[in-house]
Amino acid sequence: MPVRAGKRRDEVNAPLTTPDGRYLVVRGRLWRRTNPHLPEPERERLVRDLMAARRAVKAAKPEGGAALARARAAVDAAKRGLGERGPPWWTDGAPDYNRHRARTTPYAAWFAAQDHTKSE
Repeated sequence: MPVRAGKRRDEVNAPLTTPDGRYLVVRGRLWRRTNPHLPEPERERLVRDLMAARRAVKAAKPEGGAALARARAAVDAAKRGLGERGPPWWTDGAPDYNRHRARTTPYAAWFAAQDHTKSE
């Protein structure tokens, strides 16, 4: 993909992020970002745990059963630790729009004004 004039390659490939930094936009849907207040060593550990759990899900899928359930629970635990699932990591009382279409949330006007090639 060619780089747009005035943009670095990592800026072009970076996902669209809401102005408040709470969500990434992927194919028009909001996905909660990792809690930015996590200490870096903890975030790195949780990301390693998440990747290992995802590999375990892949390995357990052919058999299913208890191993698959354990692997999926490990994915959920890592995502909750990262703040991507469970209670929102922000404390201002704002509602959580995780997995909602951006166009159906208070982010709709902002989203309509964005370059949607970054959210596809």
